[in-house]
Amino acid sequence: MEGERKSSEVRAREVFAQSDRAVTKAFYEELERRGPAGAVAINLMRAQKASSRAKQYHGGIRGVGSFSSLAYANKSQAMLTLCKILESHGSKLRIRFGWKEDPSVKFGRSSWVLYVDLPQGQVSFHCPERLSMHTYTGEWDHSHSSEDRILEFCQRVYEQGIDSALQLPLF
Repeated sequence: MEGERKSSEVRAREVFAQSDRAVTKAFYEELERRGPAGAVAINLMRAQKASSRAKQYHGGIRGVGSFSSLAYANKSQAMLTLCKILESHGSKLRIRFGWKEDPSVKFGRSSWVLYVDLPQGQVSFHCPERLSMHTYTGEWDHSHSSEDRILEFCQRVYEQGIDSALQLPLF
């Protein structure tokens, strides 16, 4: 019936919200089959998921670190991987990205911002250090919609692949 979803159909938002490693891994493996666009989607989702979780976590492991700091380390790793993929494939995928310092952050704490322009709009992540030399020449769009935009991007790449997922004008 039209409008109903098949039980086997996967939704990025559902994968993002849950914590089942096997479900997440299967979704990422399917995205990986989409080539560079899939790799971008995976690392955007990883960074966003780690960032969202880090803000909720309390406690930690003695001698290892707080759960929050571990999540932020995962976020940084995903952002580093994302930068490497975008350095290699960003132009071909028509995705503009880069780093810019956030003047509103005091005392250097997470003062660097990675901006990524997706077909769904701009997404951004704060980080204590700049993880690539690409400079972002645009401005922040003053939207707090990164999570929604990332999940829409992931869903489109998952469903339709590279060609229809990426339709930005060339920069």
